[in-house]
Amino acid sequence: MTRAVVFAYHDVGCRCLGVLLDRGVEVPLVVTHRDDPEETIWFGSVAALARARGVESVAPDDPNAADFVERVRRLRPAFLFSFYYRMMLGPALLSIPGRGAFNMHGSLLPKYRGRAPVNWAVLNGETQTGATLHEMIGKPDAGRIVDQEAVPILPDDLAIDVFGRVTAAAERVLARSLPRLLDGTAAMRAQDLSRGSYFGGRTPEDGRIDWRASAKRVHDLVRAVAPPYPGAFTEVEGKRLRLLRTRLLHERRGPAERHAFLHAEAGRCLAACADGGVLEILELELDGRPLSAQEFADHIGARRLPLH
Repeated sequence: MTRAVVFAYHDVGCRCLGVLLDRGVEVPLVVTHRDDPEETIWFGSVAALARARGVESVAPDDPNAADFVERVRRLRPAFLFSFYYRMMLGPALLSIPGRGAFNMHGSLLPKYRGRAPVNWAVLNGETQTGATLHEMIGKPDAGRIVDQEAVPILPDDLAIDVFGRVTAAAERVLARSLPRLLDGTAAMRAQDLSRGSYFGGRTPEDGRIDWRASAKRVHDLVRAVAPPYPGAFTEVEGKRLRLLRTRLLHERRGPAERHAFLHAEAGRCLAACADGGVLEILELELDGRPLSAQEFADHIGARRLPLH
């Protein structure tokens, strides 16, 4: 039986760990994270799955610490796998497995290397992304590709919708790649890193709307950070307005506006953007209180509320 140590978190971690166990890979140890109480936990628990399957799991503060590396080394794994584990595995860990270390990344590498690849792809208006199984080397997300699968990003998809497709694609990619990894016939291809770039992690403040941007850019930001992510926000009349879902009605319908503004029309909340495009606000919160579009339209009345 082939032995693998698995570093995993999130839904991708759960689904891919399940593939390994269901295909008879011996997993003596799963390395995961403790849930962050400051984070909205909307995804599956790798620790709970490991417990249910009778596999030991740990959540070290530093997986690259010498004593933990030695613990992994004593297990003599043939493979290391990383499935949405949030820390980089250093050279000492990567040198342990006799048959390689592999990571599942949520993009079509070499595009969107680094952090939050699904959110960045939605924010940048991409029409597809995917999941890629690749070899881990010292440089993140840069090793040879084993396999990948594309998934669509539709114009009104939220990041959570796309993440669900990426998770399913990750499971399929691993399931069809695993037999070739186990028997040593996997054909890997080098990445052309010039065809993509790195993206950093995102913070809640990155959801602040820049109303100098186009209507489509604002719409894409709303989609990229909509709940369960922290959300896109702005200030209106001294209160925080979170836009949770929007619809792009028109791109550059008319001449550019000097300033973006909110207004109501036939019970709908509309944002006239700086490029002349128009967004309809479908779901929103005002100072943490959910409001229907009709309620907010009634609040606006006949006014034009400036957006900065």
